[in-house]
Amino acid sequence: MLVADALIEAAHTALTDAIIYYQNQPVGTIAARDPAAEALNYDQCFVRDFVPSALFFLMQGQADIVRNFLIVSLELQSRERRLDCFQPGQGLHPASFKVVGEQETEYLVADFGEQAIARVAPVDSCFWWLILLRAYVKATEDWALAHRADFQMGIQLILQLCLEARFDLFPTLLVPDGSCMIDRRMGLSGHPLEIQTLFYAALRTAQELLLPEGTGVTYLQAVTTRLSHLTYHLRQYYWMDLQRLNEIYRYKGEQFGDGAMNRFNVYPDTIPAWLVDWLTDHSGYFVGNLGPGQIDFRFFGLGNLMAVVVSLATAQQSQAITHLIEQQWQDLVGSMPFKICFPALAGQDWRTITGCDPKNIPWSYHNGGNWPVLLWFLTAATLKTGRADLAAKALDIAEKRLSIDQWAEYYDGRHGKLIGKEARKYQTWTIAAFLVSKTLLANPHHLSLISFEQELDTNSCVL
Repeated sequence: MLVADALIEAAHTALTDAIIYYQNQPVGTIAARDPAAEALNYDQCFVRDFVPSALFFLMQGQADIVRNFLIVSLELQSRERRLDCFQPGQGLHPASFKVVGEQETEYLVADFGEQAIARVAPVDSCFWWLILLRAYVKATEDWALAHRADFQMGIQLILQLCLEARFDLFPTLLVPDGSCMIDRRMGLSGHPLEIQTLFYAALRTAQELLLPEGTGVTYLQAVTTRLSHLTYHLRQYYWMDLQRLNEIYRYKGEQFGDGAMNRFNVYPDTIPAWLVDWLTDHSGYFVGNLGPGQIDFRFFGLGNLMAVVVSLATAQQSQAITHLIEQQWQDLVGSMPFKICFPALAGQDWRTITGCDPKNIPWSYHNGGNWPVLLWFLTAATLKTGRADLAAKALDIAEKRLSIDQWAEYYDGRHGKLIGKEARKYQTWTIAAFLVSKTLLANPHHLSLISFEQELDTNSCVL
């Protein structure tokens, strides 16, 4: 017990040391504090990275830093409608920001992707901001903040960005590669699961936080309609289990019209050999991507875990995902929770899909690496499905290594046995994920900050 307490205290101290201040107020945490590595942009506060830190602060009753973060992030949101393609679109939130200057000359500099590797705009930042706003309101009951005119406008701008007409016929969001946690080329362009899951959670958040007055009424109607179509589409077409696999195996191609069974013209020969034996009678998961002639059969950790937590997955699907994690524990958890995707791209697939990315070699970084930040998602998902034993087992694995390995960013190898070749030490979201997981396991009622109940009406027309 004393060892565990000392570990929690050390993690808490490390998280506190990562806090950044703006105008003498705490506004976030930096990405990492590795003294042996060049800072690059790891000295900035990333929206997605701050989420586990914010959740832990809320669970500890330290809401001020979260409130400040929400306010300054909203102030950095792109508000102008621009025709210049090199400027962030209206409603977009930055990937990160940093404090520049000292005392009276301090100001914030936001990065919307124009400084990022490969210059990809962060699609997920606005969704994480919305999800975190809801968590803050649930923790503090500070509805006044969410109902402020600038916050209502901010929510509407996010919805406008996502719901306006586009060159697409699906209810899912069409986005480029590298637009989410996997921010390098990994074959995610199209309709990746992670973005769709966050989009679903953001729409449900908007239902709760938007005021039903003025233009809010119009947006609420649009949200309800889109949410119905999106839910049906993801649960019907992204879901993979043995029954669904058998249907795809017997697909006929080149079908036309409303009665087509093979709606996306997917050919059975694209089914990977590993999948047939990987699925068991009671397991299932959401595939990574879906589009014309394409199903990405890879298992993506964040999208599937988040689907359980926010109730995108039905109760039955949630149990199937949990069963899959238990059955394929070595592949998905191994020596450090949790695998970002499985399996890794190798050989010619690695060369053509990642562009020969040396950081994403097989079983490293985004290409099948293990990321401790996913521990808190795993804990939340398994607690929600009544499998606290799996959460405790995963946390026990992490506890034995994280502090010794100086809170590494990611792990390499098929089972996550090696500290990532280029992993930063004292990675803040690794520290925060550990603390959130410990807190959730001790007090499962905190799960309400991030989770949603199953919606009552999921009926929708077939798209």
